Amino acid sequence: MGITSDPTTTGTAPDPVRRPAAIRRQAGAWRSGLAWLAALLLSGLGAAAHAGDRAMPARTDVATAPAAAKVKILDTLVFEPKTLVVHVGDTVEWHNESLLVHTVTADPKLAARPVDVALPPDAAPFDSGFLAPDATFRHTFQRAGSYRYFCIPHEGANMVATVEVRAATAGGTDRDSGE
Repeated sequence: MGITSDPTTTGTAPDPVRRPAAIRRQAGAWRSGLAWLAALLLSGLGAAAHAGDRAMPARTDVATAPAAAKVKILDTLVFEPKTLVVHVGDTVEWHNESLLVHTVTADPKLAARPVDVALPPDAAPFDSGFLAPDATFRHTFQRAGSYRYFCIPHEGANMVATVEVRAATAGGTDRDSGE
């Protein structure tokens, strides 16, 4: 018995099923597509794992004071509460309780729709960067007024909320329920 060579498969193992060339090409393309999809998913998981690594602004957005109020970021693409009332000097903490990556953004330059952002005159814009699941962001409010903010990835789903910042009273801060 001699060994015969097939010039069409030089350098590759012979196809034991002897499928037609078109089917072999489809199978190769399918495996290539799966490899591409796996690479895409793995890179997405890596990006999500590092989503909270986005550089924070150099301003005082990363507050160290205890939070006077907390906002939950939920899987239902809402900030809870939707409207929060605090006082000048208060720090608000947002906690991402969702399985998704979110942002807390009050920067007109980053909004797709101008109506999703409102800042009092002379108030500095702020942006949390991407918040991975279970991450937190804190911001201390220095100016009274209405702050309308949104989530960059979910702005199209109307994921917006408001923080109403009131001036401190003469006798100290008078806490409102926010309702």
